Amino acid sequence: MGRRHALAFPYGRTGLFLLLKAMGLSGREIICPAYTCVVVSHAVSLSGNTPVFADCEPNGCNMDLDLAGAAVTENTGAILATSLFGVPVDLDHLDRFKEAHPHVSVIQDCAHGFGCLWRGRSVVREGTAALYGLNISKMLTSVFGGMLTTDDDALYQSLMILRDKTLTPGGAGKALRRLVYLATVYPTFREPLYGLVNRMERSGMLDAFTAYYDETVIDMPKDHLRGMTRLEARVGLANLGRYKEILRRRAEAAETYFESLAFGPDLVPPPRIPGATYSHFSIRVPEREGLLQAALKRGVQLGCIPEYSIPEMRAYGGHPPEDFPRAADWARRVVNLPVWGGAPVARRVLKRLKGLLPVRSG
Repeated sequence: MGRRHALAFPYGRTGLFLLLKAMGLSGREIICPAYTCVVVSHAVSLSGNTPVFADCEPNGCNMDLDLAGAAVTENTGAILATSLFGVPVDLDHLDRFKEAHPHVSVIQDCAHGFGCLWRGRSVVREGTAALYGLNISKMLTSVFGGMLTTDDDALYQSLMILRDKTLTPGGAGKALRRLVYLATVYPTFREPLYGLVNRMERSGMLDAFTAYYDETVIDMPKDHLRGMTRLEARVGLANLGRYKEILRRRAEAAETYFESLAFGPDLVPPPRIPGATYSHFSIRVPEREGLLQAALKRGVQLGCIPEYSIPEMRAYGGHPPEDFPRAADWARRVVNLPVWGGAPVARRVLKRLKGLLPVRSG
């Protein structure tokens, strides 16, 4: 990622939890997107800080930095600048934010933002540190896990000492569980086994294994302080060798969708920005559930992540949708089209969804 230091953690949220502690942030306000993965705000809360939410920007999925600036107080310690879905945060706007609020540290949340650029500037190289998620659905994976990168030598040393003091070794038991999980996940994406697993998932039989949040609870995984295993490290290193190919395929898939779909009020595209890496190609549709079910009948499982606005959750105050209207809109209308297989898979998806999504003539 072009930074001097990188440290691995059992989860990205574990890395964020310890990063805030290593930065000496406790009892502070941390500005977070209203629309992102809830594990981010969980890590902030459990580190002894308070997440303060900012709505999405007017024409995109990322945080509105004007609203973030308006939320800054003397007690604000940091801002989590998120490049959601691989759409880069506006670094020019972030520069103005930093100039106006020099006491606020910038942490880049790049769980979706591997490799993305803003006008040629690498997002991951801006700010105090950058955070990455490495679970099985991310652009790079180590089965589970997360990373932090930084150029700050003192922060790196403090974080390494804190990590090694706080985490216990992963151990053979955790490695075995990860191996079983990995061995189970890979075959399920092949027919006919995938069809069986998909039916089980839709019936609710797999909720105990796939549900990753409860809107009433602020928590972390039970093993969040048990270190990354050697198995996960080996998988992660193997994926690093495929990194450029992964970026290329997702860019090709995104371009295929941009060129093929007829966007308008009833089909809103993601921001089309040079330098975006599109971990997800996230469109917005008027009625999501009908599209998801119709696509399933044609053999295409579409995503809808994240399907919530964090401030609406009871654990974070149960705010009405009107308080964060843009996040509420994304949460209720977003659909993720497959990008992992590049242009060939994107073309097959479009062929199967013919009539469900509007396409350009000719």
